[in-house]
Amino acid sequence: MKLSKFSDYAVRVCLYLGAHQGRQVPISEIVRAHDLSQSNLMKVVNQLVDGGFLSSTRGRRGGVSLARPADQVHLGAVVRHMEGDSQMVDCSTCILLGACGVVRVLAEAKRSFYATLDRFSVADAVGAHPATLTVLLGAGENARTPVPNP
Repeated sequence: MKLSKFSDYAVRVCLYLGAHQGRQVPISEIVRAHDLSQSNLMKVVNQLVDGGFLSSTRGRRGGVSLARPADQVHLGAVVRHMEGDSQMVDCSTCILLGACGVVRVLAEAKRSFYATLDRFSVADAVGAHPATLTVLLGAGENARTPVPNP
């Protein structure tokens, strides 16, 4: 199963915020750290705020943070929220519509996929590789350092 770009961005945002718990992170910092599109990331952040995964504060000292501790934000819930409950394939124009045995197999695969993601929290993902936290914290430090204009 391939995740949409927005789900990919949502996971990246949650991992970044999981590494930077305890502070409001400006969206511009996440954009620079991951080299992502500001407009796309704003849409993702808004969806995550609407879904209760992030909290946001407006203004000069504003930013975003995880709405709950990182060990309580599960990757399955984040991806499910971003992907919605759509079918894995569009069967509407298939000659086997209503007579296909693959639909049930794909539905089972999707359930298994989400069941696996549901077992892991943002904290688990940040801690799954020894370098993840270091890279995310370093990206934050580099992102906060203004880049001189030549």
